[in-house]
Amino acid sequence: MNRVLIVLLAMLLSPALAQADEVGIAKGLMAFTVETEDGPVEIKRNQDQSATINPDYAKTSRKCPPFCVQPHEVAPGVKTIGELEMLYFIKDKEGILIDARTESWHVKGTIPGSKNIPFTLIAGRLDELGCVKKDNKWDCAGAELVAMYCNGLWCGQSPMAIRAMLREGYPADKILYYRNGMNGWESIGLTVVEGGL
Repeated sequence: MNRVLIVLLAMLLSPALAQADEVGIAKGLMAFTVETEDGPVEIKRNQDQSATINPDYAKTSRKCPPFCVQPHEVAPGVKTIGELEMLYFIKDKEGILIDARTESWHVKGTIPGSKNIPFTLIAGRLDELGCVKKDNKWDCAGAELVAMYCNGLWCGQSPMAIRAMLREGYPADKILYYRNGMNGWESIGLTVVEGGL
């Protein structure tokens, strides 16, 4: 009789136990914590294996322009990165993570640890990224490494921000372009936080 109870109990508990922390980020990486202005946030994937994408990123067709598919190479010398590269950029504190979307999008949800500098304002805020204004021109000799993103493949906000930065003298090799943006981030169930103002 004990054996039957043990087997029944194991059958009942195994789905719950099997679901606990099964969805990792990469082999050997389940989660990590990033410091944000609002305190520490754990970045991990959603463990609910029946979860679906946020409806804000589920729409497949938008009027082009302005919602045109963006090129993989946004500008010469700017490296395009995927989710794992973005995660390690954040985890290893390699530079400044920039959400180039408008405030209204940023507030709805953003990648933990990101700084919102809207694409329309970035050319005037390069001092926040290591540049110095001299005689009405930017000196970007001390430019920080930045990773830029917006809403995804069809979003032109981070590409426009990148082009504005390059026009002002920001070095291309100091810019990473996360082309998949929030659409890619959300599609694999990564942690999203409310953006601050």
